[in-house]
Amino acid sequence: MAANNRRMSGKKGAQVGSGGQRRRGLEGKGPTPPAEARKGHKKNRIANAKAKQVQRRAPVARGRGGKGTSEMVVGRNPVVEALREGVPAVTLYVQQFIDNDERVREALQLVAERGGVHLMEAPRPELDRMTNGLNHQGLVLQVPPYEYAHAEDLANAAYDKGEDPLIVALDGVTDPRNLGAIVRSVSAFGGHGVLVPERRAAGMTAGAWKTSAGTAARTPVARATNLTRALEAYKKAGIAIVGLAADGEAEIGELPALEGPVVIVVGSEGKGLSRLVGETCDYRVRISMPGGAESLNAGVAAGIVLYEAARRRS
Repeated sequence: MAANNRRMSGKKGAQVGSGGQRRRGLEGKGPTPPAEARKGHKKNRIANAKAKQVQRRAPVARGRGGKGTSEMVVGRNPVVEALREGVPAVTLYVQQFIDNDERVREALQLVAERGGVHLMEAPRPELDRMTNGLNHQGLVLQVPPYEYAHAEDLANAAYDKGEDPLIVALDGVTDPRNLGAIVRSVSAFGGHGVLVPERRAAGMTAGAWKTSAGTAARTPVARATNLTRALEAYKKAGIAIVGLAADGEAEIGELPALEGPVVIVVGSEGKGLSRLVGETCDYRVRISMPGGAESLNAGVAAGIVLYEAARRRS
C-alpha cells in the first residue's frame, strides 16, 4: 500500500497543532497607531502624497548636514530622542511592515502630537538608499536645512534691545555637541548668538539641536565665510574681541572688557586658536585651573566665560 502522509482520523500518535499561531494571535499588539500610519487609511495616503512633494522640494543629504541640504536622523533611539527634544523635522519615514515596538509607537505619537511633520511609509530598500545603507531600524527622520543668520545680525539684534552685544565665536570647533552646548550656555547667560566658520567647523545638525535642549530655537547661529574678516568687522564696530588661550596674558576674571560689547572666541580643545584668529583678538586670556588640567572642553570653557560676563553685567 502506498504511503499516505495525511493524518487519519482516530489514529493515535502525534497530532497536528497550530504551532502556537492561535496563542500568538490572541496577544495584544499595543495601542492602535494614528490614522496617518495605518496602511490603506485615507489619511495615510494623503500624508504619503504630501511627503513625496516635500521630498522633491528638499533633497536628502548624504552625511553631515550642510548649507542648503537636509539631514537624516536614522535609528529608532536617535529618532525618538530627536523628536523628544523638539528637533525640527520635515518627514518621518517608517518602514513598511515594521515591528511595532514601544519606540516606533512613541515616534508616531510624538509626530501626531507635534503636527506639521509628514508621515510616509517606505519599503526597506528605499530607506537603505536614503541612508546610504546605515542601520536605520525602520525609522528615518528628515531634518530641514538650518537657516543661519549673518554675523552683523547678532550685534544688531543686541543694539535693537538696547544691550551691549555678547557673542561667542568658534574657531575650529568640529563637534556638533559642543556647538549645541555653547548655544545653550549663550541662551542661559543672556548672550546674543554664536558665530561659526562656514568650513571645517560644526554646523547646526540634529546632534547640535539635541544638545542645545531646544534653546537653538531662540538663540541665533551665524555663519561667516571668513572668520577673521568677520571678527575684524566687529572690531571696527567697537566690539572687543577676547580670545581664550592656555597661554593668555591675563586671567579671565581680570578683564573689564567683558562688561561691554564683546565677542568671546573659543578655539578647539586640541589646537586652540588658529594663528590669524589669535592675532585678530584684542585680548588673549586664560581660565585659571588650580586642579592641574591642561585644557577644558570648548563647551565648558565658553560656559565659564559667559557666566563671568553675565555676573559683571548684572
